[in-house]
Amino acid sequence: MRLDRLPISVLRIRYVPGGWDLLAFVLVFAFFVYAAQAARGLAGSLAHLEAVPISLAPSALVGYSARTALRMLIAMSASLVFTFTYATLAAKSRRAEVLLVPLLDFLQSVPILGFSITTPFFLQLTPGRVAGAEMAAIFLIFTSQAWNMAFSFYHSLRSIPDELIEVARNFRLSPWMRFWRLEVPFAMPALIWNMMMSMSGGWFFVVASEAISVGNTTVTLPGVGSYIALAIEQKNLGAIGWAIGAMFVVILIFDQLLFRPLIASADWFRLEQEVGLTPSRSWALTMMRRSRVLGLIARAFAALLRAGRKPGAAPQALPERRRSVWDAHWIDYAWYVLLGLLGLVAVVKTTGFVLGEVRPAEIGQVILYGFITLVRVAVLIALASLVWVPIGVAVGMRPRLASIVQPVAQFLAAFPANLLFPIVVSAIVLLKLNPDIWLSPLMILGQWYILFNVIVGASALAPDLRYAAENLGVRGWLWWRRVALPLVFPFYVTGAITASGGSWNASVAAEVVSWGQQKLTAHGIGAYIAEATSHGDFQRTVLAILVLSLFVVTLNRLFWRPLYARAERKFRLS
Repeated sequence: MRLDRLPISVLRIRYVPGGWDLLAFVLVFAFFVYAAQAARGLAGSLAHLEAVPISLAPSALVGYSARTALRMLIAMSASLVFTFTYATLAAKSRRAEVLLVPLLDFLQSVPILGFSITTPFFLQLTPGRVAGAEMAAIFLIFTSQAWNMAFSFYHSLRSIPDELIEVARNFRLSPWMRFWRLEVPFAMPALIWNMMMSMSGGWFFVVASEAISVGNTTVTLPGVGSYIALAIEQKNLGAIGWAIGAMFVVILIFDQLLFRPLIASADWFRLEQEVGLTPSRSWALTMMRRSRVLGLIARAFAALLRAGRKPGAAPQALPERRRSVWDAHWIDYAWYVLLGLLGLVAVVKTTGFVLGEVRPAEIGQVILYGFITLVRVAVLIALASLVWVPIGVAVGMRPRLASIVQPVAQFLAAFPANLLFPIVVSAIVLLKLNPDIWLSPLMILGQWYILFNVIVGASALAPDLRYAAENLGVRGWLWWRRVALPLVFPFYVTGAITASGGSWNASVAAEVVSWGQQKLTAHGIGAYIAEATSHGDFQRTVLAILVLSLFVVTLNRLFWRPLYARAERKFRLS
């Protein structure tokens, strides 16, 4: 019998590429072309790089932007790998936690110029080649991105609900599957936010990472940062304007192709939806979902995740004898003694290294500089809080307005604020202002963190709580004291901690600012670090970094951490 028409169920469907596939192919192809173009000079020699000076022509910004963006992407990828390994080990091993968490607290307090002493090391890895200089620049960008991402992931792993852990155990997930199916998705919303903040930190210090001078070692790589450094040196306002335009374009591309899809997909990983938040949309995420070209990559990644799955019996517990030996208290004591000895050796070696060049009286002067910078940070955080907390609450209470303001705040937070330094310097010189006072506001350009977190906290206000306050006639200062401020306080503390840490690190760039031959210096530990680094004085650089880190770690331990614990304990809605 002959069938003129076959049933649909037995027909082979021929795949016909659609518009989303075409767009995905164009973007992927353009990315590979851009990466190849940006990485073309990696195999070159430093002599050839020095022979080709940085150009301030606007057309040169196309290639410079590509190379800077590639460095940022590589540093972000390295930060993710560091986060998934370092933070996981710290969260799952109580013995490793004793060492890794304080070390991470110390590392995040070290400014980027403090890591610039590693530049000669990277240059020696590939003598005379550009690759070593590129690794040095990427490492410096990495140091401005990795620490807060690792802290975010660590805190998320420590706060996974017990019922989810029990579900993973009942489904007999291997450690590999548990990591990718439970732990990473649970931590993803907070991690996405910290990735955006890390990218912001990378842009802020892009000048220091691409145009850096450590003693007799000078590294100037083609990029937006070196372009800005040359424009500031030559007092070229037109070039500064072109650099600002190029940065807007690059940040917009990152926002549309990376962060906006991540924000829109963050709802997949939330345990519950926050009332009042408007769902985010992204055309790039829609393209990724509907494109079969990108679907092949997604299926390959899913197959990689399934490779770690070992169905069957649940993992066997360790024998009681072996477990009791490993968990013995004497092992803990031995580990703590070992860490104490290592710390004592490090203190002795560092003290000998510093005192070999620095007199004890100068150490007291550096500590005084630390107190001066501390006063600046405290005053600026207080002023920024008075301004942005009421604005953030007002915006967060209006979901439609929040959906407009929130992306703008994210965009401004990612903008490299050191591009504004020439304008500020010109105003200070023209008006003959005091640099110790008027350079200080440059340190609080992380105020956007406070605004953004307060907006998120106010957006989470439940309607029933709002209606209850209205029905009880709670208004004015009573409403702020009993409803608004307790609600946003945990979010505010998170933003204030981030802004405080950013201000300490920004002091290195804000207390010593130059515009052409005009150089303004404010008294503070940031200026001391900048001067010591530029002269290649490693002893004074190490001394200042240790003092600054001591200030930051002490402040975190004695003020911010107890305040954060109180916010979680007393003001969290559950």
